[in-house]
Amino acid sequence: MLGLKLPTDPRWANIAEKNIEEILTDHAYCEQKAATNAISIIIRYPDKSELITELLELAQEELTHFQMVHERILARGLELGKPRKDEYVRQLMEYFPQGGKREDRLVNDLLISAMIEARSCERFKVLSENIEDKELATFYHDLMISEANHYTLFLNYARKYGGREITDKKWNDLLVFEADIMSKLGNEEKIHG
Repeated sequence: MLGLKLPTDPRWANIAEKNIEEILTDHAYCEQKAATNAISIIIRYPDKSELITELLELAQEELTHFQMVHERILARGLELGKPRKDEYVRQLMEYFPQGGKREDRLVNDLLISAMIEARSCERFKVLSENIEDKELATFYHDLMISEANHYTLFLNYARKYGGREITDKKWNDLLVFEADIMSKLGNEEKIHG
């Protein structure tokens, strides 16, 4: 369904589980950034009423996810910790050239957002199927479903605004680029790295 070209090695879950404090903190900031991204798209494209309505709901859901992760951090006697830089997202953001037509920028923003959600969905699936902590396994399974919905929302709007054929070409090229990023970053105790 996701079309990712480089699946996560299930052994990554072992790295994650041994570093659960890092994973939870990184995850919390990912949810925070996802909410911010949705709001940023709303601000940049105020004329897209249908998209705004969807992204308002998505931003609220991402903040709820942030709260849920934060609650798990606190329940384990941990603290949120400092924000983490996301090298994966930074590299993805470099894929599309800056500037250009407004509609093209919107489609590119939506495709990058779809990719981040797709990889998050895939990582949550790996966690849900491979960690021993049953409470976290269930938590990540539920979030996996949510991320899949976010992925399809962003991809469908990209196709709506950019046209199916052109957008699918961009998407397939981005999938190849993303696989290269993951081949270099995919084994760290981070949601995307």
